[in-house]
Amino acid sequence: MKVLVTGGAGYVGSVCAHVLVEEGHEVTILDNLTTGNRSAVPEAATFVEGDVKDVIADVLAGADFDAVLHFAARSLVGESVEKPDEYWHDNFVTTLTLLDAMRSHGVNNLVFSSTAATYGEPEVVPITEDMPTSPTNAYGATKLSIDYAITSYAKAFGLAATSLRYFNVAGAYGAVGENREVETHLIPLVLQVALGHRDKIMIFGDDWPTPDGTPVRDYIHIRDLADAHLLAMETNQSGSHRIFNLGSGDGYSVRQVIDVCRTVTGHPIPAEVAPRRAGDPATLIASSEKAQRELGWAPSRTDLETIVSDAWAFTKNLGSAAHSARRVR
Repeated sequence: MKVLVTGGAGYVGSVCAHVLVEEGHEVTILDNLTTGNRSAVPEAATFVEGDVKDVIADVLAGADFDAVLHFAARSLVGESVEKPDEYWHDNFVTTLTLLDAMRSHGVNNLVFSSTAATYGEPEVVPITEDMPTSPTNAYGATKLSIDYAITSYAKAFGLAATSLRYFNVAGAYGAVGENREVETHLIPLVLQVALGHRDKIMIFGDDWPTPDGTPVRDYIHIRDLADAHLLAMETNQSGSHRIFNLGSGDGYSVRQVIDVCRTVTGHPIPAEVAPRRAGDPATLIASSEKAQRELGWAPSRTDLETIVSDAWAFTKNLGSAAHSARRVR
């Protein structure tokens, strides 16, 4: 298939692009490199630098794409609360522009990178797709609104689409992993301590109603996540918009994550308890039973030590490359 990957220089998008290339697909990546990395783009892929909202019509024109995997978005929860206008424009308005361009150019297959943040703070876990959606920030609200738009386009125009909602993606796939200027995810932050880039890791609250008092989250390996995107693309049906949660069905506490990172890295990784952060739920775990049943998705890298080991291998190489670059300068 000929596939366009928006946001394909970012963490999730680039890994999906690599897997697409490995599976024999013809891949074009569209990314403005605001948060993405040019080095993460597969050599065999065609790269177009630009904003989706500005160039999507030109990219699609005459290209005969079979499908679009849409990752391009702003995704920092805290920033979305402070700058909701930018998130509504860059996430929601941009995706409407994409949907209209796809319709105009006869591209009917879409996989959308959504988020379990659309559910807000659920009272029951694991979270299933039939639970109420009530996002607590602009990021989640924009993603939920896009899901509504996709549903209406599927019904009215025959769009074949799938939205994938997930929480904590982690790990690495070969030479591609998490490499952001502003990092907010727990595992890479803990590994930065092991690498000596941070003095300690902060634990925001140790009095939560969880087994060890620290928040519990599920983690999904980036390669398993990529498999789900390919399965969705290959099984989309005209006029249908499917929504699947992707998660482990189980969870690990912040302390458990830190302990596994200590084991994998051999570093003591100092930790300090700080007050709770407003809006943090005690436990967030997404059920993937529907995806496994209907999509045929079978995650095989669910062990936390495997996830952390892959992330650590990438982080060490990244640190070595950065050190070498500093020496060259």
